[in-house]
Amino acid sequence: MRKPFVIGVAGGSGSGKTTVARNLLELAGRDRVSHLLHDHYYFDLAHMGIEERAKVNFDHPDSLDNELFHHHLEELIAGRSVECPVYDFKTHRRTPETTTIAAQPVILVEGILIFADAKLRQLMDLRVFVDTDADLRVLRRIERDVAERGRNLESVITQYLDTVRPMHNEFVAPSKKYANLVIPEGGMNQVAIDVLITKMESVLKRGLSTGPLPTRR
Repeated sequence: MRKPFVIGVAGGSGSGKTTVARNLLELAGRDRVSHLLHDHYYFDLAHMGIEERAKVNFDHPDSLDNELFHHHLEELIAGRSVECPVYDFKTHRRTPETTTIAAQPVILVEGILIFADAKLRQLMDLRVFVDTDADLRVLRRIERDVAERGRNLESVITQYLDTVRPMHNEFVAPSKKYANLVIPEGGMNQVAIDVLITKMESVLKRGLSTGPLPTRR
C-alpha cells in the first residue's frame, strides 16, 4: 500500500471544520477517506466527580491524549486500521465502545488543536485552517452545545469566556501560521472546497501522495 495523503483541518471551535470535512467526505467518498477526529481523544475523566469534570479546561492541549492520537494516525498511515475511542461530551467520559477506522488512500484529520502539536503537523501533507469571525463561532458553539451536549446557555457562555476564548488566542489562532491553505467562511466557501476536492481526486487517481508541501515547521 502506498503512503496515504494526510489532510489536516483545523480552526476555532464553531469555525465550520466539520462542515468542510463532511463536504470532503461526501464528495470524495467515505470508502476512500479515513476520518480521524481529535475530539474523540479527550482523556477519560471517570476518576473525577461530575462537578470536578466540568471545571476542566477542555481547550488546552493537555486535555487531549495526543500520544494515542499520534499513534493511531501513524497506524493509519502504515495501512493498519485503528480502534478509535468514543467520547461522551455530556459526562466527559470515554464509553466502553470503540469505532473501527480503516486505512484509506486519504486520511482526513480534524480538530481545533491539531496544528499546535509539532509531531502531529509533521505527519500531514496538507494543512487547512478554517478561519471564521469570532461572533459567528460563538453563536454556533452555543447552538451546538445546548442542542447536542446537554448544556444550558449560562454554562456555555461561562466556558467560552473562561477557557474557549483565551485558549483560542493562545493556541488555536497562532497555529494558523502552519497552514498551507486558509479557508474563510468555512464550509460555505465552495471555491475552497472545490480546490480541496480537486487535490484529493488527483491523489486518488495517482494512488499515492506527492509528499508534504513546503511549510513552516
